[in-house]
Amino acid sequence: MTTVASSGGVAFVEAAPAKINLYLHVTGRRADGYHCLDSLVVFAGAGDVLHYEPGDAPLTLKLAGRFGAVLDEAAAGPDNLVMKAANALRTLAGPQATVRGGTLVLEKNLPVASGIGGGSADAAAALRLLDRVWNIQAGQVNLLRLAEGLGADVPVCLLSHSARMEGIGEVLGAAPILPECGLVLVNCGQAVSTPAVFRAREGGFVPRAELPTHWDGARELADTLQTLENSLEAPACVLCPTVEKVLSDLATQPECLMARMSGSGATCFGLFPSAHEAEQAAARLADAHEAWWVWGGALREGV
Repeated sequence: MTTVASSGGVAFVEAAPAKINLYLHVTGRRADGYHCLDSLVVFAGAGDVLHYEPGDAPLTLKLAGRFGAVLDEAAAGPDNLVMKAANALRTLAGPQATVRGGTLVLEKNLPVASGIGGGSADAAAALRLLDRVWNIQAGQVNLLRLAEGLGADVPVCLLSHSARMEGIGEVLGAAPILPECGLVLVNCGQAVSTPAVFRAREGGFVPRAELPTHWDGARELADTLQTLENSLEAPACVLCPTVEKVLSDLATQPECLMARMSGSGATCFGLFPSAHEAEQAAARLADAHEAWWVWGGALREGV
């Protein structure tokens, strides 16, 4: 969390880092229709940023940034996950809490509906930020309970550090110790519907992965990941064939150890031995594909 001076007093700022599924196994389906997952989740240096400016009017949301500018006004309405998070926290606080008004400004740097938890990370950032702004001090257990009600990826995004994610997203465990490595994220600009990807998935379920306690280096991590999969990658490629082009361009970059899609797509990642090599690859891809969103750098641990 960062605080900076503003003309209106103190403005609060909260990072909403991108979530990446290094692998994602669909392990089963519950009676209520929700799919059970097993995934190793990490976070990147790329992300949205949520700002709070105090004010007397009821809390409102404004969208800014590269991807906020292309959304219509309805996207900042009550159905936005940030506002849903704010309302859930307000309800938890109860009528005795002093809930301040003001403006939330969401700087949308991540592509929309892109498989890297943009909306979920934003909702999680809102819970963390407003818990401080309103001095609720809800505690992690209560915030995680609210996060579960907002979406499958919101709990892990609330913690925003590497984790083993299971169940429908609510079962979070410790991740193996990760080595130093770099990531390149690429999104082709085409939104992919998560429900549509699940509906297009064919075949059976995939067993829970067996993971070591740590990896000695990025190459060893890649070797393990190559034995695993993203169960949603194949159906996403059917719905959005450009994903295959992105994966091919990533895989052929010098020093790329592996390439895979994250989440339900369409963002893909490449794993590199270091952040420096990832940054170089990202620069080449951005030059070659001006319409694509590209980022390269290191993993991020914690917000």
